[in-house]
Amino acid sequence: MSRPARALLDAGALRHNLQQVRRHAPRARVMAVVKANGYGHGLAWVARTLSESTDAFGVSSIEEGLQLRAAGITQPVCLLEGFFTSDELPLLSQQRLEPVVHHEAQLRALATVPALSPLTVWVKVDTGMHRLGFPPAVVPDVLQQLHSSPAVTKVRIMSHFARAEFSNDAVTQSQIDDFAGLARNLGLETSLANSAGILAWPASHLDWVRPGIMLYGASPLEQQGAAALDLRPVMTLESALIAVQPRKKGDPIGYGGDWRCPEDMPVGVAAIGYGDGYPRHAPPDTPVLVNGRRVPTVGRVSMDMITLDLRSQPQAKIGDPVALWGQGLPVEEVAEKAGTLSYELLCHVTERIPRVVI
Repeated sequence: MSRPARALLDAGALRHNLQQVRRHAPRARVMAVVKANGYGHGLAWVARTLSESTDAFGVSSIEEGLQLRAAGITQPVCLLEGFFTSDELPLLSQQRLEPVVHHEAQLRALATVPALSPLTVWVKVDTGMHRLGFPPAVVPDVLQQLHSSPAVTKVRIMSHFARAEFSNDAVTQSQIDDFAGLARNLGLETSLANSAGILAWPASHLDWVRPGIMLYGASPLEQQGAAALDLRPVMTLESALIAVQPRKKGDPIGYGGDWRCPEDMPVGVAAIGYGDGYPRHAPPDTPVLVNGRRVPTVGRVSMDMITLDLRSQPQAKIGDPVALWGQGLPVEEVAEKAGTLSYELLCHVTERIPRVVI
């Protein structure tokens, strides 16, 4: 016997969600974003599952790019944070990894690197995110420098949304207009749309789209859930009851004793906790599924366990299944209750949780 906590991965749901990308942006090429270990689902598994139906992959760094090459992935791989030192450039060239160029130090490195097989690079333009990228006014000079570099064979340009999850947002519309105005006469391939852009801002689709969270079945939009967008959860995080205890009215539950039983009641214990990636700050009354039915958590989240109010399921017993999110319980709902984002919950599922493909 082994600890019952595991993450079930649905390959059919992953492929379905990519089909939704194609449906919304039928003329754009797709760069599937698989950084942060494929948003917690497993970098190599996600990439192999999508490899026959996506045009490129996006990762954060050279380490993740090399993992994809080691997994047999042959599509273009974009490094969304670019390269960190010039020492990486020969390996990027050898492995056909495409770095984002977003600051002057990278331009200087590309201008002085010894001869190597030329690179494809992506120029990051800061249209309003104010995190990485060149201001639009200096982009023509940046492009001139890159075109004169023997290390560069092809240049594309991209930007990134700051507020695309909000409908009718003036900042997002301004970003679209500014990027389109800059790109109009450059004759370069362009990319702007993330998951929210794909679903809500069709003018942002351009040549390449970069789906991330929607691939994994979570909604990127405010006040629109995944089911309404026909997105299917790829990960179902599940465990089981390892104890059911009869408790008396007034009994404190868990660390600190902050939560007390309002009446005599059964309290269940499930084998999952913040050491597995379940959010430690999830408050009492966060929903889980026991035998497919909702019950609330009680008490504080422990490293390896959570406690559950089983008054609505007095027949629940040791071994009964407990789902933390996924099929039947949207990860966005759990994230909202915990005061965080679905992105964080998925990415934080730890390596000690076995991934099981279904």
